[in-house]
Amino acid sequence: MTHPPYLKKGDKIAITCPAKSLKAPMTDAIALLESWGLEVVLGKTINAVHFQFSGSDELRAADMQTFINDNEIKAIIAARGGYGCIRIVDEIDWTPLIKNPKWIIGFSDITVFHMQLQKMGLQSLHAQMPSTISDSSKAGLESLRKALFGEAMAYDFSSCQENRNGVCEGELVGGNLTLLATCINSKNDIDYNNKILFIEDVGEYAYAIDRMIRTLDRAGKLKKLNGLLVGGFTNIKQDDPPFGYSVNEIINLIVSKYDFPVCFNFPAGHLPDNRALVLGRDAMLEINPGNAKLSFK
Repeated sequence: MTHPPYLKKGDKIAITCPAKSLKAPMTDAIALLESWGLEVVLGKTINAVHFQFSGSDELRAADMQTFINDNEIKAIIAARGGYGCIRIVDEIDWTPLIKNPKWIIGFSDITVFHMQLQKMGLQSLHAQMPSTISDSSKAGLESLRKALFGEAMAYDFSSCQENRNGVCEGELVGGNLTLLATCINSKNDIDYNNKILFIEDVGEYAYAIDRMIRTLDRAGKLKKLNGLLVGGFTNIKQDDPPFGYSVNEIINLIVSKYDFPVCFNFPAGHLPDNRALVLGRDAMLEINPGNAKLSFK
């Protein structure tokens, strides 16, 4: 996988809004990025509203295209997620990034873009976005800065009793579970074989998590994984009567027929402590009874 050039002070970073419209100004995000020595360029979608979207599909695609085509822009960060990226991903010409790669940053709905880039052999950043910066942990924001500026990245965190211990290596892929399941057999579906898969989600019912994990499994996506990294599954709801299984129990039950290491509670996803992950980069995952570690090569 090709990684875009790391940023340096004076570089331009664009903020665009490819999905849902913004509810608050980008004051905190602009101040943070400028404190890192970056020049912030705002897209036309930042103040646009079209129903629940940050402008029409045409405007959102054009905004993204403008920044992809502009060689002075070295990174593009999505202001927020929500829903909308799948409506425009096929209307964007991503090929200029092959000659002039740049960091595409975001999480949640931005998973659609991450998969497009992984399909093209390009690395991208699953990381905190401007709309969530004011609620972010210092460690989460610092991990984004390190990733953008090419500093060493490794995470040590407490092990979970439900983990499956072991050591594995492979290219890190994945993102939001809902979008991974949605993109199966589509133009930007990705190869999961021999990879470390990262998954996270928010606001879903437990039965829907069960359905989506089983959908990935039935599509053969889990069969040849090297490892599974489970991030935040926040605000998961139960029916009445309840579905009866926790997210960890659902996942362990479905992957019980495989022998790859499984790590729960990784600090990434819809969490204040949302650590940056370089998707498309080779990584090592070490899971021990007391602790776990993710390191990038």
